[in-house]
Amino acid sequence: MAPHLDVPSPAGSFTTSFDRIPFRAATSSGVGRDSPASAESRSSLSSSFEGDSVDEDFHMTRPLIPGVYVPTMCFFDEETEDVDTNTIARHAVRLAEAGVTGIATQGSNGEAVHLTHTERELVTFTTRKALNEAGFSHIPVIVGCGAQSTRETIRYCSEAWEAGGDYALILPPSYYAPLFAPSSKTIEDYFVTVADASPIPIIIYNYPGAVNGLDLTSDVIINLAQHPKIVGVKLTCGNTGKLNRVVAATRKQTKNYDPDRPEFLVLGGSADFSIQSLIAGGHGILAGLANITPKSCIKTIELYKAGKYLEAQKVQEVVSQGDWVAIQGGVVGVKAGLQAWMGYGGYARSPLPKPTAEQTKSWKEGFKELVQLEKSL
Repeated sequence: MAPHLDVPSPAGSFTTSFDRIPFRAATSSGVGRDSPASAESRSSLSSSFEGDSVDEDFHMTRPLIPGVYVPTMCFFDEETEDVDTNTIARHAVRLAEAGVTGIATQGSNGEAVHLTHTERELVTFTTRKALNEAGFSHIPVIVGCGAQSTRETIRYCSEAWEAGGDYALILPPSYYAPLFAPSSKTIEDYFVTVADASPIPIIIYNYPGAVNGLDLTSDVIINLAQHPKIVGVKLTCGNTGKLNRVVAATRKQTKNYDPDRPEFLVLGGSADFSIQSLIAGGHGILAGLANITPKSCIKTIELYKAGKYLEAQKVQEVVSQGDWVAIQGGVVGVKAGLQAWMGYGGYARSPLPKPTAEQTKSWKEGFKELVQLEKSL
């Protein structure tokens, strides 16, 4: 199947003007062309536009509302491994046209650890610009900004804002965790300091598997939620009891709670417990599976909210099975699924391996029932 045949191009959209991105890195990350020193010493994104200013709608207010958020992927040229901005743009618009609530760049699905500062800015800028030009300027862009030092985390937050990001998604530092102060003081100080300095609000990211098992308690999250610039949490820990405690406490802390626009957004971090998150009071999910089947993830939540619980459960069963395939294959498997079923995706950046023919066949078959559901919606 040709890439993106299922995505019609709106008139005047990014397909006719995207090659004119005023970012100097344009359509290639140029890993082999710039030394690390020269690439990383470039001036900030805001000063690298050529005769073109950032549109006003790059920094418009985009509230966080309940729904399905997607940690988007970063795509690369299969030969050079340079950042492929055209595919990044088309993928973002495909997700938006499917009805997702928001998009997150620079997560594990986005291979943030494989990107330089300059490339991270390029990916976020590309995503924001593509959404705007396709008529989706209302969709918020969340940017992964976690780092091991407070200083670099703040830098990532500033760069995220310059590139058009609306919120920063931040993992706690963990490399020196054995040296941290007791009772989570180091972690709390870290988030508060970053929130105070960041030009954009932040979302806490609790993912023990990515930070040497460091698992934030509900008490820590509830305490941090009182900061005016800490506006949400993504719970990939899968602990729905924790999710329920955080939702209940933050709801009580809100003077005039609005379920359609909560002051503190609580999201499940995986599609395989979408309904469970909603039952516990959560506001939705931020889940990588939606890169392949966004409509199925959305349908699960829509059915539950409509009170069609048995139908929601049936869809959740298919989504959960597909998510297990995605969890096992990671970013390599998800890209293989995209390539097999949507005609694009390519490979992860080295040193991640390219999938074998046997793996590709297995992952394609593993996603089959889910993709069939997706195509029926």
